[in-house]
Amino acid sequence: MRDHGLAKTGLFHSRYAKAAVLGCAVLALGACSSIRESRGFVNDPVLTRSIEPGIDNQRSVEGTLGRPTFESQYGEPVWYYIASTTGRRPFVRPRIDNHAVLAVRFDAAGNVSSVDRSGIDQVVFLQPDGDMTPTLGRERSFLEDLFGNIGQVGAGGPGAGPGGP
Repeated sequence: MRDHGLAKTGLFHSRYAKAAVLGCAVLALGACSSIRESRGFVNDPVLTRSIEPGIDNQRSVEGTLGRPTFESQYGEPVWYYIASTTGRRPFVRPRIDNHAVLAVRFDAAGNVSSVDRSGIDQVVFLQPDGDMTPTLGRERSFLEDLFGNIGQVGAGGPGAGPGGP
């Protein structure tokens, strides 16, 4: 009869061991989950749809959406509201999950003339060309750069002399 008690105790410990292993696996999988990060303004569709050309002006747009992410510097006044959500897994570069740009154009009087929306389809992804920037011209070595101007500094051109040209 006592053997049954030991068997139950062994079974009891193996259940704890299985639960501990399962708990560790769940924690490990949770650590590898994607980290979501939002940047820019809060893209609320109800608020962005409420901006209407001919009705709103700069003050009402600022009251509804807040200050823009940035404003145009040249040409007609345009306010840009940019929202971006990125997902990132550990040890991997972040990737853009969602991207929205709201461009609110104003006329000379400060009234909304148009509202344009664009998304990730308008984003241009640039890939750098290696570790160096390509340039035109000849390649010079370190020593040529270091000693290349010796004798060039202070050398006069044609007609240059002690009295000047």
